[in-house]
Amino acid sequence: MKKILIITDAWDPQVNGVVVTLIKTIDYLRSYGYEVKIIEPSQFKTIPCPTYPEIRLPILPKSKIKKIFSSFDPDYMHIATEGPLGLAARNFAKKSNFNFTTSYHTKFPEYISARFPIPLDFGYYLLRWFHKYSSAVMVSNKTLEKELHARKFKNLKLWNRGVDTSYFYPRPTNVMTDLKKPIHLYVGRVSIEKNLEDFLSLGLIGSKVVIGDGPDLKKLKNKFPNVYFLGYKFGEELAEYYAASDIFVFPSKSDTFGLVILEALASGLPVAAYPVTGPKDILTSEKVGFLSGDLKQSIEYAYKLKKDDAVEFAKDFTWENCSKKFAKNLVPIYFNKIEGEIPYGSSDILSKRFLRGLGLINDKF
Repeated sequence: MKKILIITDAWDPQVNGVVVTLIKTIDYLRSYGYEVKIIEPSQFKTIPCPTYPEIRLPILPKSKIKKIFSSFDPDYMHIATEGPLGLAARNFAKKSNFNFTTSYHTKFPEYISARFPIPLDFGYYLLRWFHKYSSAVMVSNKTLEKELHARKFKNLKLWNRGVDTSYFYPRPTNVMTDLKKPIHLYVGRVSIEKNLEDFLSLGLIGSKVVIGDGPDLKKLKNKFPNVYFLGYKFGEELAEYYAASDIFVFPSKSDTFGLVILEALASGLPVAAYPVTGPKDILTSEKVGFLSGDLKQSIEYAYKLKKDDAVEFAKDFTWENCSKKFAKNLVPIYFNKIEGEIPYGSSDILSKRFLRGLGLINDKF
């Protein structure tokens, strides 16, 4: 039986697409006969992430990661995130000349720049440095693959996503029956990088509903008192809220995919979004959603679309195909030695000098 070790900073009880993707993929991998072990934050002492306390940051995880690696003796090693656990695993693998694969789930440079005055180039330098020794950097769609290739990322491999259509589907429901139609739904984190104000500030007929939580929830509740903020919903209850809605609005411009788009489509909701990475890779038919630089125009077009078309379209996205693709992208730990440095551009050199000056990196790394 082949063994896969997966290291992730994103795990239950966090609620996001990374966690859902990993859980679904791991379930299928185990059904295929792989033995899968997870290294995740609850196995370590942690501190809350500044500005986002629901995310826990492991403290000094290096020695425990080495111990788990040695006792498990994996055939494959996948680093799913660029957080403290991912960084410790990446450094351990490089120092030991072990092959490993990584995945690129989140546009952290855009997220950080939305909160702090940090240039995008600096953020991408850090991510390129993190992933440069990866034998395969798994990305969710072709648009993201092209974007990262243009930023000099190497060894990019596609790893698609899925949706459980036996769970998300149109159904009669008793939720939100008192809300004025049409119901415009958003599901996801309530934080600045999700660009929610673009949606919430629109003058629309009907109702606006936000399902989720995050650091901007209190601020947006105060600013938009006519919006229904329902907090987190899970499982069957979440599926019912999808089914009770009419239009799914995805205002984010920085997501790499958007699993909630697939959940909405499977539930029979046409989607309104911007023409950016993620939505434009999923919504390849104007029968199921509309993309425009004018979000209100996207919503008004989506009113005309049929629920049945959205449901049928979502059937092409399966977790089984997603998991098989992941397994295909894995690289044996001892396949070959890790190769040398990726050439630096001028902005990379400045970033590297800055980090070296702070003592965060050295020439051996």
